[in-house]
Formats: sequence, structure tokens, C-alpha cells
Amino acid sequence: MFDARISSWLKTPLSRVGTSLVTRGWSADQMTWLGAGFGALAVIAVSLDATLVGLMLFLLNRLCDGLDGAIARCGQPSDAGAFLDIVIDFWVYAGMVVGFAIRDPSDSLAATILLFSFIGTASSFLAFAVFAKSQGLTNLRMQRKSMYYLEGLTEGFETTCVFAVMCLFPAYFSVMAYGFAVLCVLTALGRIYEGRRRLHGNSPVDPDTL
Repeated sequence: MFDARISSWLKTPLSRVGTSLVTRGWSADQMTWLGAGFGALAVIAVSLDATLVGLMLFLLNRLCDGLDGAIARCGQPSDAGAFLDIVIDFWVYAGMVVGFAIRDPSDSLAATILLFSFIGTASSFLAFAVFAKSQGLTNLRMQRKSMYYLEGLTEGFETTCVFAVMCLFPAYFSVMAYGFAVLCVLTALGRIYEGRRRLHGNSPVDPDTL
């Protein structure tokens, strides 16, 4: 819901850091893999009930996720790099949920429901992007993104915030998981409706209607 706006706010500082990293020999893929490492360690920390450590590692993962795009935009962004970035993002999100389920098996049902809702948001996100590209649909608000997708209630910023609160208050994981799952399902349903409407008839997308 806030990703496009936050991306605009962070464009300048991330670009500066990205340029600095490029001069030091960093590539976007290297930053992506570093972020993947932080994400994997975050999942392990959460599963071991070290949720504050897990939070710090998860936030480092999110920082790397912003920096790999900034580094890529200093040169020529590639589809291969974007593909790797997206796969790792979704894997880390799912891994965090699994980490909480391992931490406290009594949270397993809530974790399962949350993962179910993630399937809806992820599939609607990716499927629309594929067909929007094939039909040449564009969105001026997302020119810096590697793909055009439908926005919704639960995007990267909201997911990061929810996981952060879960790490701070792990005893309430189930309550937050059920609540966020509802928002994710609403996001998926909204994308299904809006995606079919916008793809039908191959009509260009008006960015102001997002």
C-alpha cells in the first residue's frame, strides 16, 4: 500500500549509497546474496526464540533488498537479477513464518493460514506482472521497479512492519498472523478483480487509478 511512496522517498539516499558501493566493486547480485544470508540467519534466530536477533537480521535483509536495486540502477538492471531478488524475497517471508512455527508449535495453525494467504498475494503479484508485460501495460508510479504489479493492502513495507512487531512481541504471533492473513486475502482478491479488469481488452493502465 505504501511501497511506491516509500520507494520515492528513499530513491535519493539509496542511489547515493548504491553509487558508493558500485565504486567499491559491489554488484547487485552480491548484495542480493548477502541479503539472502541475513534472511536465512533471521529465520534460524527466530526458530531458536532469539527473536530480537532475528529482527535485526531481518532488517539487514530488507536493507540489502533496497540496496541491490540501487546498485542495479547504477548500471543496467537485468531480468536475471530481478528474478533472483524476487525469489529470495518471497522465500525469506515464508521462512520467517516457518521460523515462528518452529519456535512455538502451538502457533503452527496460524502460521499455516498466513502462508496460505501469502500464496494468494504472491501468485496474484507475479501472474499479473507476467501478463501486464506481455500486453505492454505500464505504470508511471513504478518506473524504477523491475516489473509492473498491482498494488494492495499488504506489500513489502507492511510485511516488514508486521514481522518486526511479531519479533518484538512473539507471544502474540497467532493474533497478528490471523489478522495479517485477512489483509493478505483481501489484497489477493482485490488484485484478482482489478487484474482481470485491466487485462481484459488489452486496455492501457491509468496510473492515477491505482
